[in-house]
Amino acid sequence: MEKTMTQKQKKLIDLLREMFQLDQSDLDFGIYRIMNAKAKEIEEFLQNDLMDSIKEAFADSSNAKLEAELEKAIEGAKAAGFDPDESPKVKELKAQLESLNPSEALENDIYSHLVTFFSRYYKDGDFISLRRYKKDTYAIPYEGEEVKLYWANFDQYYIKTSEYFKDYAFKAKAEGLIDEEKTIHFKLVEADVESNNNKATSDKERRFVLHEEKPLEVIDGEFYIYFEYRSVGKVQQKKLNEKTVEAIFAQKGFNDYLELLKTPAPTDKNKDRTLLEKHLSSYTARNTFDYFIHKDLGGFLHRELDFYIKNAMLHIDDIEKIDTAKLEEVMGKVKTFKTVAKKIIAFLTQLEEFQKKLWLKKKFVIETNYCITLDRIPEDFYEEILNNEVQLAEWKRLYGVDADSVETLKEEKYLVLDTKFF
Repeated sequence: MEKTMTQKQKKLIDLLREMFQLDQSDLDFGIYRIMNAKAKEIEEFLQNDLMDSIKEAFADSSNAKLEAELEKAIEGAKAAGFDPDESPKVKELKAQLESLNPSEALENDIYSHLVTFFSRYYKDGDFISLRRYKKDTYAIPYEGEEVKLYWANFDQYYIKTSEYFKDYAFKAKAEGLIDEEKTIHFKLVEADVESNNNKATSDKERRFVLHEEKPLEVIDGEFYIYFEYRSVGKVQQKKLNEKTVEAIFAQKGFNDYLELLKTPAPTDKNKDRTLLEKHLSSYTARNTFDYFIHKDLGGFLHRELDFYIKNAMLHIDDIEKIDTAKLEEVMGKVKTFKTVAKKIIAFLTQLEEFQKKLWLKKKFVIETNYCITLDRIPEDFYEEILNNEVQLAEWKRLYGVDADSVETLKEEKYLVLDTKFF
C-alpha cells in the first residue's frame, strides 16, 4: 500500500522509477526481464524503505547530547528555585533543538536536493560525467598530470546499437477484448547496416520500415510484426513510423491483436497516442540511439556526492557568517541528504554493474567460416571440392570459371573457397 506523498516526494520517486527502468515494466526482453523480476523489490524500496530511511535519517540528525544538556539544565533550574522556562540556558538549548527538528520546509529542501543531484547526471537512460561547478562552468577530475585529455564519456563503455539488433517484445492486455495477456514482438527480418563504423550520408541513411512481403504473423498465440532496416533517403523515422502505424492498422485478419494495439497510451503532448505508437517509437529509438554503460557508477556518484555537498549545500564562502544554531541545521540537512543519497546510489550501482557484467561477458563463437585460396589447400581435397556443386556455382557466378577438373583447380590456384559450403 502506497504511502501519502508530497509533491516533492513524488517528483523524486518518479525520477527514480525512470532510473530503475520501472517505466518499462511491459517490456519482455533482455535486461528488462531481469528488472521486471526485481520490480516488486524495487517498488518496496521506493514506496516504503526509502521513506522510512529518510525519516530515520531525520531522527538521527537530532542531537542526543543537546537533549541531555537540556534535561540537565531544566533540573538545575528547578534545584535553584527558578522557572526553567525563564532560564537563558534552557531557552538557548531549546532553540538549538527546534532548529534540528525536521520541518516540512526542511524535508522539501532535502527532496529537492536529491532530485537535483540525481537528475544532473542522468539523461535518456545514461549517467553522464558532467561535474557542474557553477552556472555554465564544469570541473574535471585532475590527478596532477602535466597534460589532461578529457571527454564527457571517458569513464563509460560506448555501445553502438545500430550494429546489432535485438528482438523487441512487450506484453499487453485489454479487458473485454483478449482475456489473457498477449506478447507482441517487433522482429527485424532484413537489415542493411554501415560497415567499418562509417557514417551513412544523408541520402543513404537507414530507417525502419514495415516488411512488405509478410508484415504480420501469429505464431503460437504471439503476435509478430516484421521490419526491414534499409536506406530510404532523407525521410525522418518519425514520418515513417506514422506510415507504419497506418499500414499495420489497415491489415486484415488480425482484428483482436490490432484492437489491442489501439489501446490508448496518451502523453501530455499526444493525447491520442496508441499502444502501438508508444512501442514503435521506443523500438526505433533504442536501435538507432547509441548508449553508454558506466565503468564505475558507484565510485563516480559517491565522488560527485561529496562534490555536490561542498558546492551546493555547505556554501563554504559564507560559513563564517552562520551562527551555531544555523550551522547545526545545515549539518543535519547534509547528514540526512547524504544518508538517503547513498542508499539510492547503492541500488543504482547494482543495476549498472549487472549491465556491465553482461557487456563484458565473454561471447561464445558458435560458428566460424573462412575463405581460403586454393593454393593453401592440399590437393587431396580437390576431388571433394569438385563434388560441391554450390561452390562451383559460386565460382561461375563470381569469376566466370568452370571448374570441372583437378587440372582446372591447379591452374586457378587463387580461386577463393568459402568453407561455409562445406
